[in-house]
Amino acid sequence: MTKQIDPLKELSSHRASIDNFDAALIHILAERFRKTKQVGELKAKFNLPPSDKEREKSQIKHLRQLAKDSDLDPDFAEKFLEFIIKEVIQHHKQVQG
Repeated sequence: MTKQIDPLKELSSHRASIDNFDAALIHILAERFRKTKQVGELKAKFNLPPSDKEREKSQIKHLRQLAKDSDLDPDFAEKFLEFIIKEVIQHHKQVQG
């Protein structure tokens, strides 16, 4: 006898998992931005530039590989990281005045 699947119940279960992942992403991003705020303050204190192109390139390369290894589109991962980097640099510029 084959067990019947309730599509609405299964959909609800998938959505609950997605909601949990979204919450985890927000918490992780908040922690990341708290740390980059500390970096920005350090850069401002020692008059360092708000961006580090070599570090950014290295991070993008690293994250593209992580994405590939995780079966995630590396182009998407790169765009996502570039968006975050752009926000971080804006915050660093604000801290420097």
